[in-house]
Amino acid sequence: METPLSFRPIENKVCTLKKAMYRLKQSPHAWFGRLTQVMIPMRYRQSQDDHTMYIKHSQEGKLTLILVYVDDMIVARDDEQEKQVLKEKPGAQFEMKDLVKLKYFIVIEVAYLKKGIIISQRKYVFYLLTEIDKIVCKINGVPIEQSYRTKSDEGNSNVNEGQYQRLLGKLIYLART
Repeated sequence: METPLSFRPIENKVCTLKKAMYRLKQSPHAWFGRLTQVMIPMRYRQSQDDHTMYIKHSQEGKLTLILVYVDDMIVARDDEQEKQVLKEKPGAQFEMKDLVKLKYFIVIEVAYLKKGIIISQRKYVFYLLTEIDKIVCKINGVPIEQSYRTKSDEGNSNVNEGQYQRLLGKLIYLART
């Protein structure tokens, strides 16, 4: 931050920044663009299906995948040498820390067993049920009888439209992830 030319310093006073970079609408785009500029020269390519995923195939037939969400990354690899390269090159430009095993990412929980990995969204579903106060509901095979018709009564609606739309959005997100 640079002070304006007309600014005259006053003793024991400081300037406050009204908008930090992370609050600007362009900052995620700028950060991701900068990350892409680092990854492409390292022979990573962006996935056509998901532009937040970078893929690298090495000459030895090894594979490294990087998935980015905001400022978090998941690195899946079978190439131990690539792990060191990722610590050095992007690590020089971005603040990075090495977390050994993934436990939670976005709304996905990861559990490690001897036979493999289990991923679930149990915690997110529990959060949704708690939010709509349905945590102690009984499970019903078919929640409504077939061919049920509702009466059109526009003046008397006890449905909170905003809450319904938020819940529907969260359920769609749950289904897509």
